[in-house]
Amino acid sequence: MVFDSLRERMGGEDKITPMGIAHHTLFTAREKLDLLRELKADATGENGGDLGFDPAEIDQAIAEVRQGVQNGVGSETVLKGDF
Repeated sequence: MVFDSLRERMGGEDKITPMGIAHHTLFTAREKLDLLRELKADATGENGGDLGFDPAEIDQAIAEVRQGVQNGVGSETVLKGDF
């Protein structure tokens, strides 16, 4: 039996990006911010592994989520009727 990772289920390495998280319709704004903050901690922390993008890109995605919340978008998931 083959076990796949979350990354593989989302389409492989190149599918997970900070902006991809920021615009994902199945996460609430809070979930997006939590994921992005965790990602930033991984990118800038002690282990600071190469994630394929820099912390500035994560900051930009966080700003995008916050802007969306100010505009009234992204506080609920699609399952709760955003779209």
